[in-house]
Amino acid sequence: MPLLFAITWGSVSGWWTPVCLLLGVLYAWLLYRNPVNLTRQMRNLLAVLRAVAVAIAAWLLVSPMIKAVNYEPQKPLVLIAQDNSSSIKDFRAQGFDPQQMEQQLSALKKDLGDDYDVRTFNFDGNLHDDFSTTYNGKQTDIAAAIHQLNDRFVNQNIGALVLATDGLYNHGADPQYEARNLKTSIYTIALGDTIARRDLLIANVNYNKTAFLGNDFEVEVLTAANQSKGEQMHLIITEDGRPIGSQQIAVTDNTFRKAVTLKLNADKKGVHKFTFSIAPIKNEISTQNNTETIYVEVLDARQKILLVYSAPHPDITAIKQAIESNQNYELKTLRADEVTAATKWNDYSLVICYQPTGTLAAQVAKTRVPVWYIAGTQTDLSTLNNSEKLLQINADRTDVQEVFAQPADGFALFTLADSTQQKLKLFPPLLAPFGSFKAAGGATVFMNQRIGNIVTKYPLLVFGDEGGRREAVLAAEGIWRWQLSEFQAYGSHHAVEDLFSQAVQYLTANAGQQRFRVYPAKAVFDEGENVLINAELYNDALELTNTPDVKINLQNDAGKNFSFLFSRAGQSYQLDAGVLPAGEYTYTATVKLGDKPQTARGQFTIKALNLETRQSTANHQLLYALAKQSGGQMLQPSQISELAKLIRKNENIKTVVYEDKRYSDLIDSKLVFFLILALLSVEWFLRKREGI
Repeated sequence: MPLLFAITWGSVSGWWTPVCLLLGVLYAWLLYRNPVNLTRQMRNLLAVLRAVAVAIAAWLLVSPMIKAVNYEPQKPLVLIAQDNSSSIKDFRAQGFDPQQMEQQLSALKKDLGDDYDVRTFNFDGNLHDDFSTTYNGKQTDIAAAIHQLNDRFVNQNIGALVLATDGLYNHGADPQYEARNLKTSIYTIALGDTIARRDLLIANVNYNKTAFLGNDFEVEVLTAANQSKGEQMHLIITEDGRPIGSQQIAVTDNTFRKAVTLKLNADKKGVHKFTFSIAPIKNEISTQNNTETIYVEVLDARQKILLVYSAPHPDITAIKQAIESNQNYELKTLRADEVTAATKWNDYSLVICYQPTGTLAAQVAKTRVPVWYIAGTQTDLSTLNNSEKLLQINADRTDVQEVFAQPADGFALFTLADSTQQKLKLFPPLLAPFGSFKAAGGATVFMNQRIGNIVTKYPLLVFGDEGGRREAVLAAEGIWRWQLSEFQAYGSHHAVEDLFSQAVQYLTANAGQQRFRVYPAKAVFDEGENVLINAELYNDALELTNTPDVKINLQNDAGKNFSFLFSRAGQSYQLDAGVLPAGEYTYTATVKLGDKPQTARGQFTIKALNLETRQSTANHQLLYALAKQSGGQMLQPSQISELAKLIRKNENIKTVVYEDKRYSDLIDSKLVFFLILALLSVEWFLRKREGI
């Protein structure tokens, strides 16, 4: 780590240095020019000390600066990512030992350790530090692992990525697209077996998560068979453990695929468990993939939502798509000029008032229906401020500014997924009126405005309760930007849909009829997902309170109990029960409000993931393509010992030296102060010793 110093100059030219030296000499000559009771040698020595001290002091007035140049070498990073999903263990190639694989990768790290900065990871649905030998991941997302590595080591010297996997992924985007952003060589270690084995399986089930009472709904079951020509697949369908149908399917090819469409009936309200299973045959490689379970929530009817707008805008379509992604909601759009005295507001569970102008906001405010106001560049702000009291906007609507979303701490009215909250921070800016924003005392801020890199106290999205009616105000337009950005980056609209679904669920909940409400974040959780439960307690004045403790007991279908105490968050309660075993759960929550005990009951389901068993044949073509497009190479597990040599031969993997320049004023240096002090002190001592 070489460190070099040099003198440079500020606003004054360095040509003043000779003048400073001349000033020091002149000062010493004037002081010691007349003969005194000193020897010539002593007088010359004192003159030199005084000349140097004065010259240095004068030189500091020229503002010299010290330039320090630090050269920091950075070894190339070698990232080793090991697939820890269950398919590695369940469908291993003959002779493959998972424990030995971990030992070989550890030996590779040790071999490269002196010349390279080696970091080790394992991945399934997410990226984790260090290697693992459990191989119990329930899903595989190779693209997410590459993306997280790229984010973690951005702007660093990434020399190579070693990816040990079978090439099978069942979540996320195509890894080839994400690998293009990594800009480094990828060496793939091809695990798994590419030889198709005898196997019957349910490859996928396509269905809607909700249905409506009394209606029929269709489920598409994709059946598959490998190396089983001539066999008969016996498909059995059960609902809540009760057989409701079966079907015989003839296997006509060794690579057989057939989609079976089934019509089922929603004859009972609630969450129903449907199981599709194929009877096993002799010599199957695995029977774990013969069964697939889905959960369908049967509802009485959809909640109707009205979106009223003054003028066309791309946000209208974005909002409509986000809300209608939840089958519980039916959205109708209506232009402001189509609103009449005959409009039946009470037919709707929620009114979304988009950029109201004229009297639109005042008309909506007169109803008792929950309302969500969305402001923007065309909004009549004075009318809006008079119609709702949650957020006051003092601005000129002709001037706008770009604002980013910054989720507020402590928000607890409803719960969003962690991935959604992270995406909200990364989304492009919305357009808000340029001015000041102030939330009322009873408002709960969900998001604040971030202008550039500065997080302000101006609210962006607030929720509240006005006279028993729930309201929300979004102070900016441009939701369509979020929708397009998320699809471009992640290939989905999950975050935008999650935001609108949870917000609408909160706004449409009728809290006035129930003092104590306990509700999970969703009816069906995936296995491995944290179980989030919210609770709200209302006093006699129908105001939120969270003074008393709230306890909850969860019981699964195996009879096991889990007890928790809710945490207080804002004015409500929140519980993160963590990861629980798959199964069906009932819950009983209790609280004592004054002398009155309150109880809330409900149920939710944790769905077992069966994604890793749907494919048994490794995808080495993907691994070859990843290696080829990046300038790397695909290797077999038996060739891991050659990998260190290949990395060393790669001329693109080099140590990079970073130059760090720093400037500081010489006058701030303590060494210069002590030097001047030392010169003057020595001169003073010698003068006193000579009797001067």
